[in-house]
Order: sequence, then C-alpha cells, then structure tokens
Amino acid sequence: MHAKTDSEATSIDAAALSPPRSAIRPLYYVQSPSNHDVEKMSFGSGCSLMGSPSHPHYYHCSPIHHSRESSTSRFSDRALLSYKSIRERRRYINDGDDKSEGGDDDPFRNVRLYAWLLLSVVFLFTVFSLILWGASKHYPPKVVVKGMLVRNLNVQAGNDLSGVPTDMLSLNSTVRIFYRNPSNFYAVHVTASPLLLHYSNLLLSSGEMNKFTVARHGERNVMTVVQGHQIPLYGGVSFHLDTLSLPLNLTLVLHTKAYILGRLVTSKFYTRIICSFTLNADHLPKPISLLRSCKDYH
Repeated sequence: MHAKTDSEATSIDAAALSPPRSAIRPLYYVQSPSNHDVEKMSFGSGCSLMGSPSHPHYYHCSPIHHSRESSTSRFSDRALLSYKSIRERRRYINDGDDKSEGGDDDPFRNVRLYAWLLLSVVFLFTVFSLILWGASKHYPPKVVVKGMLVRNLNVQAGNDLSGVPTDMLSLNSTVRIFYRNPSNFYAVHVTASPLLLHYSNLLLSSGEMNKFTVARHGERNVMTVVQGHQIPLYGGVSFHLDTLSLPLNLTLVLHTKAYILGRLVTSKFYTRIICSFTLNADHLPKPISLLRSCKDYH
C-alpha cells in the first residue's frame, strides 16, 4: 500500500460523496423578462423560482414524468368526449329524419292532394262541357216543310159515334219535310209531336212522324202521312168539290237532341212550325208548295 497524497484523497472523497449520474436530475434555467410578465405566466409543478426580487429571476424546472394513470385518464376523457359528440350528432340527424318522415306520412296531406286533383278535373271537365254546349247553340237544325200532296178527299153523309147525322170527311195526304244538321261535331236524334191539320178550330187529320237520326253535317228528307177518316163536320164546313176553297193550318213540332259528350253533355232544340195555306179544288191531286207558307218558332 502506498501513501495517498492530499489531492488524491480529496478527489476520492469528492467522488465518493457525489451521487451517481443516473440519480442526478438535470437542471433548466429560464430567464423571465420582467416582474409584470412573470405574473402573466403560468408554470407547471416542475418549476421553482430561484434568485432574489432585485435580480433576474431564474426558474428551476425539472422534466415532468406523467404517470401511466394520468395518461390513461386523459385518453379516457378524450374518448368519452368523442363518443358524446358522435352520439349528439347522430341524435340530431335522427331527429331530422323523424321530422321529415313524419311530414311525409301525414294522411291529411294526401287527402288534400287527392281532393284538389278531383276538383281540378271536375272544374276542367265542366268548363270544357260548357264550351261545347255553348258552341252547339250556334248550330240549330234547319227544318223546311216543302209541300203537301192531297191524295184523297171525300165528303159524305154519315153519323157520328153518338148517332147524330152529319157530313163526314175523309182525307189522305202526305207531307214532305227537309231536315238538315249544320253541326260538324255531333249527330242529332229527332222526334216529333203528331202533325195536325186544322180547319179553323176543327181537327181534320193528323199523322205520326217516325223518329230518325241525322249524322254530322247531314240532311234528310222525311215523308209523313197525315190522314183523317170519317171526321164529323157538324155543319162547320160547307163546301163542294167543284168550288172548294178551304183555309187550313198545318202544325209541326220537332224535338232535337244532340249528344255532344256522350249522355253527360246534351243539347236540345225545340222547333215549332205553322204552315197556313188554302186548299183549292184545282190543286187536287197536285202537290201544294209550302215553302212560302210556313213560319218556324224556335
């Protein structure tokens, strides 16, 4: 063993007294600019103030070692916040979807929609029908009584149904009528009241016209038999065939019906014609023209 010098002993003692490097905590010094700024700054629990108030301030900060528990806690808090945010967002979206779906499933909305649709269809159909009906009124039928042919006229003595003796008249004639439908949109169906032939107030003969149909923009000639058999005169008519001059009135009433839009929209026309003429002996058995003897009343 060799004797140690004082310097060696001192270094050995210092080395023995100094802690190991692993146990030495590093020191950090941060200079603060001023007292006013120091008040505004915040530090973690790892920093401590060093120095006097009259000298620049130095803070001793040591590294902060977070524990596993604090890291896990912060991670759990962040995960919880994220979960809450996602849940709130989903709830908001679901609420919006429920409101929109609730509005679409409103039964009254569909009822109102169908009601408005039905009313619109009815309104348009009504307007269209009125237009057609109004247009049809501008096309009344044209009816012309062309003439009358007396085939047989006979007067003889006889008795009425009650046995009263009087002159009895028999007449057989044919009336020719021209009918024209001026419309290009619809056909017409025609019926007629009985044709009546009067002398003053005395009915001499009558005839039934068959119903008929005239197509669009069509025309038709109608022949109707007007006859009377054994009509009692009771002295109301006094004539001789050689000097016959008998004022007569022929009355004709026609009913025309036009089916414009099926049977839903129809247009009706009423035509009444009165022909006044004189039956002379020299006209027999020639046709009698009635073109200038008739007046029509619509």
